Amino acid sequence: MFRILVAECQQEVSSFNPVPSDYGDFAIRRGAEFFGYHSVATEEVGGALRAFASGLACEPVPTYSAKAITSGGTLRRDDYERIAGEFLDALRRSLPADGVYLALHGAMSAEGQSDPEGHLIAEARKIVGHRVPIVVSLDLHAVLTTRMLRNSDAIVAYHTYPHVDYEDTGERAARLLTGILEGDARPVTARVKIPMLVRGDELITETGSFGRVVRIAQEFEQCRRGLSSAVIIGNPFTDVPGLRSNSLAVSDGDRDAAARCATKLASEMWRRRRAMKAALTGVREAVRLAGETQGTAVMMDAADATSSGASGDSNAILREAVESGFPGSALTAIVDPGAVRDAFEAGVGRPVRTTVGGALDSARFRPLAIEATVKLLSDGKLISESFGRRWSAGPTAVLECGRHVIVVTTRAVNLFDRSLFLANGQDPKRFDLVVVKSPHCEPHMYQEWCGRLINVDGPGSTSANLASLGHSQCARPVFPLDPQVEFRPEVEVFERNA
Repeated sequence: MFRILVAECQQEVSSFNPVPSDYGDFAIRRGAEFFGYHSVATEEVGGALRAFASGLACEPVPTYSAKAITSGGTLRRDDYERIAGEFLDALRRSLPADGVYLALHGAMSAEGQSDPEGHLIAEARKIVGHRVPIVVSLDLHAVLTTRMLRNSDAIVAYHTYPHVDYEDTGERAARLLTGILEGDARPVTARVKIPMLVRGDELITETGSFGRVVRIAQEFEQCRRGLSSAVIIGNPFTDVPGLRSNSLAVSDGDRDAAARCATKLASEMWRRRRAMKAALTGVREAVRLAGETQGTAVMMDAADATSSGASGDSNAILREAVESGFPGSALTAIVDPGAVRDAFEAGVGRPVRTTVGGALDSARFRPLAIEATVKLLSDGKLISESFGRRWSAGPTAVLECGRHVIVVTTRAVNLFDRSLFLANGQDPKRFDLVVVKSPHCEPHMYQEWCGRLINVDGPGSTSANLASLGHSQCARPVFPLDPQVEFRPEVEVFERNA
């Protein structure tokens, strides 16, 4: 029996969010609880476990999972050191090992540690030794570093955006690892660094330019020597030295095939770079267009997307709607613990004077004074429309201010679907304007029925207007932050045990 240690550590951060993340922002699971969660969750570890179970000689061993409840700001130094210590101690206590599967994200960042996942992989390598294979799965928004590649045997990454291939990615990683253990695979990795950062609808793999590039990677995986391939586009909100896009190809012992694939992927990405720049509409113009729209105008406020690491306390669109006298009804969500406290003190059905917005990211947002009626109070517990998971926004209030309805939460939850609105009695279809704090959501949730969908160029720590963020750590020049960027593909090859 091959004894395979399984561990998980996942968080995506925005370096531009001034509110740091901490240990309490993670769900920590160990042992049987770790695998129990993944027996029903449609994520990477669950896919890997099913792949291991389909073989005849694998014993997966649960070690440790630290999974962020939602994205956020840079992780505090002490909290990262605590998570890393627990993660590595669990691996050490679980020895011996024949193989290791690590389900990581790739876009973490901690105070004093710009490459947390690379650190975890390197330390895991020290624990298990040089001969034990380590296979790592990553989000395609990972910041792929040389340290990750040198200390792992192979990387497997998502192929889809929005991400729908979590389980498939875990299964691919598990099958690659068992192939190494059985002597059927000898991974050779080729990587090309691509000096570009991308956002926008062209990244939607079903319909956009990025999907055509991804299909080249998938074709490589289907060929005789192909083990893994992807374009890992990085997270432009995690401002660290390794930030960029990367093409990746892992072959079975064929350096030239891996290099050709990585080069082709990089060249195709670069050729399509201008299409992968988000088209945005300013806040004032967006609200004006909403006033002309028949049906619901949905405003995609990617700049304050909590799922991408933003603070969630933007009131920019609400402020413009109020100050411009938007004539219709509007629905938005804002993180503001103080406003929630004021609403609870007032009580349901009672008037309340408070401010909303700017409670966390005060450099970007000014509190907006309102007089409202408290329509609903809740504990903020809800079920994710997308995944069926339990989420908690903390104590939550629904405030009605004229024709504006504001769902105010104590803490951030993901807003890429309708979960928060529906859990608090608000049907987006009943409003003329709905603010969706996400770069994208599944079409049936908004796009298929709304009168108009507008990608808004608002302020925020996850803005798709990348030049507005103020990158200072990533390597320059890089598209689209710099006017002149030259690119000639240069292949790096990584082969452990060569």
